[in-house]
Amino acid sequence: MAVAFRVGSCLCKGMQVSAFDFDLPPERIALRPAVPRDASRLLVVKPGQPFEDRYACDLADLLAPGDALVFNDTKVIPAQLEGRRDRDGAEPVRVSATLHMREAPDRWRAFVKGARKLHAGDRVVFSGIDPAAAPLGAGVVEKGEGGEITLAFDRAGPDLDVALMTVGHIPLPPYIAARRTEDEHDRADYQTVYARENGAVAAPTAGLHFTPELFERLDARGVGRHFVTLHVGAGTFLPMKVDDTKDHKMHSEIGHVSSETAEALNAVRARGGRVVAVGTTSLRLLESAAGEDGLIRPFAGATDIFITPGYRFRAVDLLMTNFHLPKSTLFMLVSAFSGLDIMRAAYAHAIASDYRFYSYGDTSLLYPSQASRLVK
Repeated sequence: MAVAFRVGSCLCKGMQVSAFDFDLPPERIALRPAVPRDASRLLVVKPGQPFEDRYACDLADLLAPGDALVFNDTKVIPAQLEGRRDRDGAEPVRVSATLHMREAPDRWRAFVKGARKLHAGDRVVFSGIDPAAAPLGAGVVEKGEGGEITLAFDRAGPDLDVALMTVGHIPLPPYIAARRTEDEHDRADYQTVYARENGAVAAPTAGLHFTPELFERLDARGVGRHFVTLHVGAGTFLPMKVDDTKDHKMHSEIGHVSSETAEALNAVRARGGRVVAVGTTSLRLLESAAGEDGLIRPFAGATDIFITPGYRFRAVDLLMTNFHLPKSTLFMLVSAFSGLDIMRAAYAHAIASDYRFYSYGDTSLLYPSQASRLVK
């Protein structure tokens, strides 16, 4: 029997993770983005209506004057670090760290391969590809569960940010990194054109489809543009290790919604416009900031909201998002938004129609199911 649990302020039931599984041919995984970015395909999913095959450049035609797009302006940092343990009298140990949450100007929480051989008090030295670049040192502050380590670096604030640009690598998603290495194109490709707030480990990939030309068409259509910040962590790529959704613990991510943005979005809906979340990160942050009355409020802090079928959406009317991994928390989210059966059918259509999947792949515009809407 399913057990009820809280997601946000919504009472939802645990579901078997296997319900969100599907088969994806490996050749459907995109290893490079479309060129130009807005040439990617876009699948329009309206529950109860046939699927519509469009392109990202058509987005202005699919929205109405007075609608508002909400973008996550986080900026991906070179958060993948390679180095070694530097302990007196001990053999060097290779260490691969992926930073995922900043805790202080000099301190990051990281997922670390080789964590079993690290102990609090150890020192790690990270080096980049360029042998002339100064290495970056860090001390192990504490060890958490599942290979998570807290690192205190020798540099702080902007100095640390500059060092990461020199030493670090762009943390490509595992399904891309397993098939090719990072190159100079990824530093630009794996970044939205509007990124400005340093701190993400993964890109808010729905935003990768936007170009200055598409923004011009949206402006001419009278579609508004607003920004929030959610620093996407490496936890977004972690596989679920439970059989029931009620047993899964989401990793926290730091987000911010300004009072000006909250007020503007509430005004959009009051006038009859729609709030369109560009990406699941924007959606999760807006839902974290929304009250039971459906109003969006200023927000600053961590969110670990986990959205599964049964959740009632308060703040978001449409969702633009890429195609997600089987049994992932993001496929659960889109299934909560448009309906599990609808999304399984949409993904089957996308696979049969040669859509490209995941971070560098194509995108979709999702309409909510009637069951997912908050009844005021």
